[in-house]
Parts: sequence; structure tokens; C-alpha cells
Amino acid sequence: MALPIGKGMWIYQPQFAEQGDPVSIVTRAKAVGLTHLFVRTGSSVDSFTGAAFLDALLPVAHANGLRVFGWDFPYLDDVGVDATRAVDAINYTTPTGDRIDGFSADIETPYEQVALTAESATEYGRILRNAVGPNYPLIATVPRPSPSRQADYPYGAVVLYFDAIAPMVYWINVLPADAAAEAMDFLRGFGKPVFPVGQAYDGSYDGGPAGTPTPDEVAAFINTSSEHGASGVSFWSWQHASDDTWNTIAAAPEVGVKPPG
Repeated sequence: MALPIGKGMWIYQPQFAEQGDPVSIVTRAKAVGLTHLFVRTGSSVDSFTGAAFLDALLPVAHANGLRVFGWDFPYLDDVGVDATRAVDAINYTTPTGDRIDGFSADIETPYEQVALTAESATEYGRILRNAVGPNYPLIATVPRPSPSRQADYPYGAVVLYFDAIAPMVYWINVLPADAAAEAMDFLRGFGKPVFPVGQAYDGSYDGGPAGTPTPDEVAAFINTSSEHGASGVSFWSWQHASDDTWNTIAAAPEVGVKPPG
């Protein structure tokens, strides 16, 4: 099962990631030591929209040893439709015969207008798992499990049918090391690999300090995640990351991967 071990980056709007040029994307990814990418394939609002970019990116990425995971934002108003759209992305095959290496559902909260309940999350996961079989890698992307979020987000139901968990550890107004440790220590209790997603965007969008994270913050997130057992890390998102962030990712040791020799 191909899970996203190592260091990765999320691509939201391809046109803002190296102008959408797959060769430039892969070249930069390899230069900074990325092992995988997460690429948006759709949502409940705009259906499966990722085919054209996958056609361009997947052959180049795979030829260079990069794994590509699709991600989708289900609103869970109709879990059957959401699961069918995910399966469409999973089964999509480029003219070169390439497919995505795994799939992540970005399961957000009612604040983002998601019809999230324990029941809707469980049913979505069940339908999706039954459709793709027991061995296809599925990753649940979930909010950072702060104490308040642990009280109102049904983590157990959301992750039940998924193989791994990718918490969005955007530290905003807390120390990145504290946020990473808290997320890792809580989510490891579900007995599944954890792949924290770090903050590479300007925190002022969410009420935090202005500017992208400092190199020390990014390094603290990576190091603490690794120390607490992360199987890999990634960052949201390519289009937001500063040069300092890219350089810090490049300089950081691998996460979840034993060095050769």
C-alpha cells in the first residue's frame, strides 16, 4: 500500500504552482526532496475537475519517482454522490495509463458548510471503501485536534474506513511544536499512520500573525512531528509557500523514511 511517506506538498490551484507546468513542478519537488504531491481533483461544488491536470502531471511525476495523491472536498449532503465522485478520480486513467497513487478526503466541519455527523462520515467512508476494495490507500484529512475540536468533531467515525490520517496542523496562534505534538499524540490513538499537514500560508487569513511561517516554525513542526511518530509530513500549499519555507523543507531530514545505509 503506497502511503505518502516522506515530505510532500499540496496543490490547490495548479495554475499558481509553477504556472501549472508539470516539468517545473516535478523539478522543484525533486530539488527540495519531496516524495509526494496532493492534487485537488474536485468537490461537492464543482464535481471531478482534475482530469486535464492529471493528464499532464502524472506521467512526469511517475517517471521521476513521485507519488501523486488526489484530494477532494466532500460536503456530505449526499454521501453517495460524494463517494462516486471520489471513485471517478481514483479510477481515472490518463492517456499514458497513469492513475493517482491514493486518495484523500478533506472532511471539514459544519463551519465550512459540511453536513458532518458521525453517521454521514461513517456512511461516506463505508461506501468509498467498499467501492475501491481493502487495499487501496485512503487518507482522511481532518482538522487539527485541539481540545475544543476533539469535543465536537467525530474523529473515530471519520477515520474508521481510512488507512491513514492527515491532520491539518495549522498552528496560527499556538506554537507549531505544541500543535504538532498534540495532534500526533491524540491521533496515534486510532492505530493508523499519521501524516501531519503543516502551515505554509499567511496565518493572517485565519486571524493569526501576518506573513508566512518563519523557517524556525516550519522546522519545529517537521522535527516535532517526526519525534512523535509521524509517517510523513506535507504542507498547505504550493502556491502559498515562501522561498524560506521551500528552503527549510529542503534542509529538513526525511520523516518516516530511514536513510539508506
